[in-house]
Amino acid sequence: MRIIVTGGTSGIGAALVRESLRAGHSVFTTGRDAVRLAAFLESCSGLGHVGGLVADAGDWERTRGAVAAAVDFLGGIDVAVANAGFSAPGDLADGDPERWRDMVLTNVYGPAILAKAALPELRANRGHMVLMGSTAGRKVYPGNLYTATKWAVTGYAESLRQQLVGTGVRVLHIAPGHVDTPLWKNAPDAAIAPESVAKTMLWALAQPPGVDVSEVMIRATGQEF
Repeated sequence: MRIIVTGGTSGIGAALVRESLRAGHSVFTTGRDAVRLAAFLESCSGLGHVGGLVADAGDWERTRGAVAAAVDFLGGIDVAVANAGFSAPGDLADGDPERWRDMVLTNVYGPAILAKAALPELRANRGHMVLMGSTAGRKVYPGNLYTATKWAVTGYAESLRQQLVGTGVRVLHIAPGHVDTPLWKNAPDAAIAPESVAKTMLWALAQPPGVDVSEVMIRATGQEF
Protein backbone atom coordinates (compact mmCIF):
# COMPACT_ATOMS: atom_id res chain seq x y z
CA MET A 1 0.00 0.00 0.00
CA ARG A 2 0.95 3.64 -0.53
CA ILE A 3 0.32 5.58 2.66
CA ILE A 4 0.42 9.26 3.61
CA VAL A 5 0.62 10.07 7.34
CA THR A 6 0.30 13.59 8.74
CA GLY A 7 2.32 14.48 11.83
CA GLY A 8 4.55 11.46 11.44
CA THR A 9 7.76 12.49 13.20
CA SER A 10 6.94 11.54 16.79
CA GLY A 11 4.63 9.49 18.99
CA ILE A 12 1.90 7.51 17.27
CA GLY A 13 2.72 9.08 13.90
CA ALA A 14 6.33 7.91 13.96
CA ALA A 15 5.18 4.42 14.91
CA LEU A 16 2.65 4.42 12.07
CA VAL A 17 5.40 5.30 9.60
CA ARG A 18 7.95 2.78 10.89
CA GLU A 19 5.55 -0.14 11.31
CA SER A 20 4.06 0.49 7.86
CA LEU A 21 7.54 0.45 6.33
CA ARG A 22 8.42 -2.75 8.19
CA ALA A 23 5.26 -4.31 6.80
CA GLY A 24 6.46 -3.56 3.26
CA HIS A 25 4.38 -0.47 2.50
CA SER A 26 5.59 2.82 1.01
CA VAL A 27 5.07 5.91 3.15
CA PHE A 28 5.06 9.69 2.78
CA THR A 29 4.80 11.77 5.93
CA THR A 30 4.56 15.38 7.03
CA GLY A 31 5.85 17.40 9.98
CA ARG A 32 6.03 21.04 10.98
CA ASP A 33 9.75 21.21 11.77
CA ALA A 34 12.18 20.80 8.86
CA VAL A 35 15.14 19.69 10.98
CA ARG A 36 13.10 17.16 12.92
CA LEU A 37 11.50 15.80 9.74
CA ALA A 38 14.86 15.38 8.03
CA ALA A 39 16.30 13.54 11.03
CA PHE A 40 13.28 11.27 11.23
CA LEU A 41 13.38 10.41 7.53
CA GLU A 42 17.08 9.63 7.83
CA SER A 43 16.35 7.27 10.73
CA CYS A 44 13.81 5.43 8.54
CA SER A 45 15.95 5.28 5.40
CA GLY A 46 16.87 1.63 5.85
CA LEU A 47 13.30 0.47 6.43
CA GLY A 48 11.86 1.06 2.98
CA HIS A 49 10.51 3.63 0.52
CA VAL A 50 9.85 6.74 2.61
CA GLY A 51 9.66 10.45 1.92
CA GLY A 52 8.22 13.56 3.45
CA LEU A 53 7.50 17.26 3.31
CA VAL A 54 7.21 20.09 5.83
CA ALA A 55 3.53 20.98 6.12
CA ASP A 56 1.11 22.33 8.70
CA ALA A 57 -1.81 19.88 8.99
CA GLY A 58 -4.15 22.81 9.73
CA ASP A 59 -3.30 24.69 6.52
CA TRP A 60 -5.30 23.89 3.38
CA GLU A 61 -2.71 24.95 0.79
CA ARG A 62 0.10 23.09 2.61
CA THR A 63 -2.07 19.98 2.97
CA ARG A 64 -3.07 20.03 -0.68
CA GLY A 65 0.59 20.44 -1.62
CA ALA A 66 1.63 17.57 0.63
CA VAL A 67 -0.94 15.26 -0.95
CA ALA A 68 0.25 16.22 -4.44
CA ALA A 69 3.86 15.58 -3.39
CA ALA A 70 2.86 12.20 -1.94
CA VAL A 71 1.17 11.21 -5.19
CA ASP A 72 4.33 12.10 -7.10
CA PHE A 73 6.61 10.28 -4.65
CA LEU A 74 4.47 7.18 -4.14
CA GLY A 75 2.82 6.96 -7.55
CA GLY A 76 -0.60 7.31 -5.93
CA ILE A 77 -2.26 7.05 -2.52
CA ASP A 78 -4.12 4.06 -1.11
CA VAL A 79 -4.32 5.18 2.52
CA ALA A 80 -4.52 8.69 4.00
CA VAL A 81 -3.94 8.90 7.76
CA ALA A 82 -5.05 12.04 9.59
CA ASN A 83 -2.78 11.61 12.58
CA ALA A 84 -1.48 15.12 13.35
CA GLY A 85 -2.85 16.48 16.59
CA PHE A 86 -1.91 17.85 19.99
CA SER A 87 -3.34 18.91 23.34
CA ALA A 88 -2.95 22.55 24.40
CA PRO A 89 -2.01 23.07 28.06
CA GLY A 90 -4.39 24.64 30.54
CA ASP A 91 -8.13 24.36 31.01
CA LEU A 92 -11.13 26.33 29.78
CA ALA A 93 -10.54 28.98 32.44
CA ASP A 94 -6.79 29.55 32.21
CA GLY A 95 -5.79 28.16 28.80
CA ASP A 96 -4.35 30.25 25.95
CA PRO A 97 -6.99 31.02 23.27
CA GLU A 98 -4.29 31.25 20.58
CA ARG A 99 -3.14 27.72 21.40
CA TRP A 100 -6.78 26.61 21.37
CA ARG A 101 -7.15 28.00 17.86
CA ASP A 102 -4.08 26.15 16.64
CA MET A 103 -5.27 22.94 18.31
CA VAL A 104 -8.74 23.13 16.78
CA LEU A 105 -7.31 23.82 13.33
CA THR A 106 -4.93 20.87 13.61
CA ASN A 107 -7.22 18.37 15.34
CA VAL A 108 -10.57 19.17 13.70
CA TYR A 109 -10.00 21.14 10.49
CA GLY A 110 -6.89 19.09 9.63
CA PRO A 111 -8.63 15.72 9.09
CA ALA A 112 -11.31 17.40 6.98
CA ILE A 113 -8.89 19.10 4.60
CA LEU A 114 -6.72 15.98 4.34
CA ALA A 115 -9.79 13.99 3.31
CA LYS A 116 -10.80 16.62 0.77
CA ALA A 117 -7.33 16.63 -0.76
CA ALA A 118 -6.89 12.85 -0.78
CA LEU A 119 -10.39 11.70 -1.77
CA PRO A 120 -9.81 11.73 -5.54
CA GLU A 121 -6.94 9.27 -5.06
CA LEU A 122 -8.83 7.20 -2.49
CA ARG A 123 -11.88 6.95 -4.75
CA ALA A 124 -9.74 5.95 -7.74
CA ASN A 125 -7.91 3.29 -5.71
CA ARG A 126 -10.83 2.20 -3.48
CA GLY A 127 -8.61 3.11 -0.56
CA HIS A 128 -8.80 3.88 3.14
CA MET A 129 -9.22 7.13 5.05
CA VAL A 130 -7.89 6.74 8.60
CA LEU A 131 -8.64 9.21 11.39
CA MET A 132 -6.73 9.10 14.65
CA GLY A 133 -9.14 9.85 17.45
CA SER A 134 -9.00 9.07 21.15
CA THR A 135 -10.98 7.54 23.99
CA ALA A 136 -11.29 11.23 24.93
CA GLY A 137 -13.71 11.35 21.99
CA ARG A 138 -16.15 9.29 24.06
CA LYS A 139 -15.46 10.68 27.54
CA VAL A 140 -14.10 13.98 28.85
CA TYR A 141 -11.48 15.46 31.11
CA PRO A 142 -12.85 18.38 33.19
CA GLY A 143 -12.34 21.73 31.49
CA ASN A 144 -10.38 20.21 28.61
CA LEU A 145 -10.93 21.50 25.07
CA TYR A 146 -8.81 18.69 23.59
CA THR A 147 -11.57 16.23 24.43
CA ALA A 148 -14.01 18.33 22.40
CA THR A 149 -11.73 18.16 19.37
CA LYS A 150 -11.65 14.38 19.62
CA TRP A 151 -15.44 14.22 19.94
CA ALA A 152 -15.47 16.15 16.66
CA VAL A 153 -13.21 13.54 15.05
CA THR A 154 -15.54 10.77 16.23
CA GLY A 155 -18.50 12.45 14.56
CA TYR A 156 -16.59 13.42 11.43
CA ALA A 157 -15.39 9.87 10.86
CA GLU A 158 -18.92 8.50 10.89
CA SER A 159 -20.22 11.34 8.73
CA LEU A 160 -17.50 10.68 6.16
CA ARG A 161 -18.11 6.93 6.27
CA GLN A 162 -21.77 7.46 5.44
CA GLN A 163 -20.95 9.89 2.63
CA LEU A 164 -18.61 7.36 1.00
CA VAL A 165 -20.93 4.35 1.11
CA GLY A 166 -20.98 2.83 -2.36
CA THR A 167 -17.66 4.31 -3.47
CA GLY A 168 -15.46 1.46 -2.25
CA VAL A 169 -13.59 3.85 0.08
CA ARG A 170 -13.45 2.66 3.69
CA VAL A 171 -13.14 4.97 6.69
CA LEU A 172 -11.34 3.79 9.82
CA HIS A 173 -11.55 5.67 13.12
CA ILE A 174 -8.94 4.55 15.67
CA ALA A 175 -9.52 5.71 19.25
CA PRO A 176 -6.51 4.94 21.46
CA GLY A 177 -6.53 5.39 25.20
CA HIS A 178 -3.41 6.42 27.08
CA VAL A 179 -0.41 5.95 24.79
CA ASP A 180 3.21 6.12 25.93
CA THR A 181 4.15 9.36 24.13
CA PRO A 182 5.59 12.78 25.08
CA LEU A 183 2.00 14.10 25.29
CA TRP A 184 1.93 13.08 28.94
CA LYS A 185 3.82 15.19 31.50
CA ASN A 186 3.03 12.62 34.20
CA ALA A 187 2.73 8.89 33.57
CA PRO A 188 -0.93 7.81 33.29
CA ASP A 189 -2.39 4.82 35.14
CA ALA A 190 -1.66 2.48 32.22
CA ALA A 191 -0.38 3.12 28.71
CA ILE A 192 0.15 1.18 25.51
CA ALA A 193 3.10 1.49 23.16
CA PRO A 194 2.48 3.58 20.02
CA GLU A 195 3.60 0.54 18.00
CA SER A 196 0.50 -1.27 19.26
CA VAL A 197 -1.70 1.44 17.78
CA ALA A 198 0.18 1.20 14.48
CA LYS A 199 -0.22 -2.57 14.33
CA THR A 200 -3.94 -2.19 15.02
CA MET A 201 -4.21 0.12 12.01
CA LEU A 202 -2.32 -2.31 9.79
CA TRP A 203 -4.57 -5.17 10.92
CA ALA A 204 -7.67 -3.19 9.98
CA LEU A 205 -6.22 -2.17 6.62
CA ALA A 206 -5.41 -5.80 5.83
CA GLN A 207 -9.04 -6.92 5.96
CA PRO A 208 -10.58 -8.09 2.65
CA PRO A 209 -12.49 -5.57 0.51
CA GLY A 210 -15.85 -6.80 1.76
CA VAL A 211 -14.96 -6.08 5.39
CA ASP A 212 -15.13 -2.51 6.71
CA VAL A 213 -13.56 -2.09 10.15
CA SER A 214 -14.94 1.37 10.76
CA GLU A 215 -13.99 1.96 14.39
CA VAL A 216 -11.48 0.50 16.85
CA MET A 217 -11.05 1.59 20.47
CA ILE A 218 -7.81 0.37 22.00
CA ARG A 219 -6.71 0.80 25.63
CA ALA A 220 -3.94 -0.51 27.83
CA THR A 221 -5.10 -3.25 30.13
CA GLY A 222 -5.92 -1.59 33.44
CA GLN A 223 -6.65 1.88 32.08
CA GLU A 224 -9.49 3.47 34.04
CA PHE A 225 -10.43 6.33 31.67
